[in-house]
Formats: sequence, C-alpha cells, structure tokens
Amino acid sequence: MSGGSVGCEACHVAVGQYPFPEPLITLAALAGATSRIRLQTEVLIAPVHNTAILAKQTATLDRLSGGRFTLGIGIGGREDDCLAAGIDIRRRGRRLDEQLPLLRRAWRGEPYGEGVGPIGPAPTTPSGPEVLFGGFAPAAIERVGRFGDGFLGAALPPQFMAGLFRNVEEVWEKHGRSGRPRLVAQANVALGPESTVEQARRNIRDYYGFSGRAEHVADGLLTTPETIREAVDDFIGVGADEVMLYCWSPDIDQIDRIADALFQGLTVPRHR
Repeated sequence: MSGGSVGCEACHVAVGQYPFPEPLITLAALAGATSRIRLQTEVLIAPVHNTAILAKQTATLDRLSGGRFTLGIGIGGREDDCLAAGIDIRRRGRRLDEQLPLLRRAWRGEPYGEGVGPIGPAPTTPSGPEVLFGGFAPAAIERVGRFGDGFLGAALPPQFMAGLFRNVEEVWEKHGRSGRPRLVAQANVALGPESTVEQARRNIRDYYGFSGRAEHVADGLLTTPETIREAVDDFIGVGADEVMLYCWSPDIDQIDRIADALFQGLTVPRHR
C-alpha cells in the first residue's frame, strides 16, 4: 500500500512530463518529514535525465532517507517527454541500457569515466539504492536480470501479472543471480464518494489519452473495498512481495478508507 498514514509502508511518486511535482525533489522533502516509510519513484524515466546528475541525485536521496529509497525506473512511452528532454524516443531503451552501468559505477564510488573521477556522495545502501524496473516488453524483463533488484508490474490484473512474474524469475535465474527478485504489483484504485471516483477516472483518461488505452485503464479502476481486497489477495497469491495501490484522486481521506478496507479488525501502526 502507498502513502504515509495508517497501515502505509511506502510513499511512491509518479513521474513524467504530466504535471506532477519533480519526483526526486519531492521525495527529498518527504525523506525529511518521515523516518520509517520507504520512498520510491514509480517510475522515473531515466533516459530523459543526465546520467551523472541522476547518479548524484539518487545517491543523495538514499543518504537523506537513511537507505529508504527505491529507484523505480523505466523508459516511458510519451513522445512529449522525449521532445521536452531533447532525446530520440526510438533510442530510449538503448539509452537506459547505457545509463545503468554508469549509475552502478558511480554508486560504487568508482571513476565515472575517462577523465572523470568518482561522483559522490556515497549512498547509504551499499552499491546504491534498490532498483526496480517497470514495463511490459521482454527488454524490460531482461533488464531486471542484468541490472536490477526486482520488477514493478503496473495496471494488469493478477492473472496476467502472474506470467510477467514468472518471466522475471526465469530471467533472474538465466543471469545466475543469487536470491530472488523483488516482485511488486500496482493496482489503480479510488475509494470514496462518487466525486472521488469520477475525478480518478477523469485523471486516468487525461493521463493515458496519448496511448489509445485510456478507457480500458479507466474501466479497470477498483472502487469498492471488496474488489480492492480481492485484488491484493490475488496479487499476493501469484507471488507479489508488495502491492502498491495507486490513488488517482487527490482525496487524502482515501488512505484511511483503504486502510480500513484492508485491515478491518487489526491494530495497525501509524508509520511516519
């Protein structure tokens, strides 16, 4: 679950050209206002960022948060993001593949490149913050095995997410990685009065308008305690280590409503 109130263990910040606050600055502010909840981008579109600056920013955020930062990362799909950043949308996957070894090198304190020494500060987490890859294409799954710590699957029902999770586990084993990848599922939710639900649907249609899938995504919005509980149970059943509930309306009271829906009858600590 996402947020900073009852029963919430992580705060996730979405990113992109769409008018969200800048994610790393926002998470830095949240790092200073909290002490226990984890902080995560979902997902940061790395190809639109300068790699050396991104290495420094993410290491700094990991230090400010005491190692609570997870870098959710991906290539995005909005052409306007790439136009604004001055990059070729057709090369964003290859650019990400070039960026990842440089990020890891910087986080390990090694020289960044020819004529360039180490880029500090050193992150609190050894070898850098946890990295989760988002996406659906085989290339995204492959990056988990090559570079990542886990996978973030978004906007798919559990029966389809199960297949992606198994693919991630197969790629992890193919690359000889030890342990197991962390598997995170995301579900779109809105819980509250009709105005909250309708606002969430409008925001989804607005955000996904470029994709041709806006109505499909809006129709998949979970809007009752029963469907939210069922989805969480089903995602856990197919192997999710964490289920992230993405609220598309700014109605802050949703956090407590969702906590009540999921943890009725339980004593749930308040995380900060």
